[in-house]
Amino acid sequence: MEAKPAVQIIELLSRVMEDVGAVRKGERNQAQNFNFRGIDAVVNAVSPALRKHGVVVTPEIVSNDYTTVEVGKNRTSMGHCRVTVTYKFWAPDGSYIPATVSAESMDSGDKATAKAMSVAFRTCLLQTLCLPTDETDPDHEVYERAPRQPARLKPVAPVETDELSPEQRQQLLAACAKAGIDPNVMAQNAGLEWDGDLKNSDIPALRAAFKELKSFKEGA
Repeated sequence: MEAKPAVQIIELLSRVMEDVGAVRKGERNQAQNFNFRGIDAVVNAVSPALRKHGVVVTPEIVSNDYTTVEVGKNRTSMGHCRVTVTYKFWAPDGSYIPATVSAESMDSGDKATAKAMSVAFRTCLLQTLCLPTDETDPDHEVYERAPRQPARLKPVAPVETDELSPEQRQQLLAACAKAGIDPNVMAQNAGLEWDGDLKNSDIPALRAAFKELKSFKEGA
C-alpha cells in the first residue's frame, strides 16, 4: 500500500478555517458598552479544529516591554506591557506558517504580561484564520491615560553673600560726606581698603573707625 503524502500546512489551515467558520461577539464590556470576542471564546472555537487536523501552534516572544503608567482621574498606577510574538502553525510533516503580532495590556496587579499574551494569541488566530464577525473587535478593557503633570520646580534658595552691597557703600559714603570724613582714611583706621573687597563683617570695624574720626573732628 502506498503511503499518503503528507498534507501541507496551507491545506490544513484551509480545513481549520472551514470547520471553525465565524466566531461571534458573545461577551459584553459593560464599562464601554460594546460586544467583543474574548480569548476563551476564540480558543474554544478554534482548538477542536486544530486538534482534528493535527495543527500545533507554538509561540516565540520577539520582544516585550514593561512599564508603569497612571490612568484615570485618581491617577491609579497600572502595569503596562507590550509584546511582539511570532506564532508558528505546524503541520505533521514539519511545514509551518509564521504569524507575528503585537499586543499590549494594562493591569493593576501582576497580570499585564499574561493579558498581553492572551490578546496577542487571540489576534493571531482571528487574523491568520480570517475568523469573521459582524463588527469591529475593540479591546475588552480600555484605559484612559491621565494627563501628564507639569514638572514641579523646587524653589531656589537665594544665594547668600557676605560682600558689601552698593547700597551699603553709598550709605557709608553719605555718612562720611556729611561728617566731612575721608572714606579712605576711615577704611585705613579700620585696617581695611575702601576700594578692596569689603564685607558685611567689616561694618562694625568701619563704624568704629567712623565714630573715632568723627569724635576727633568734633573735638578739634
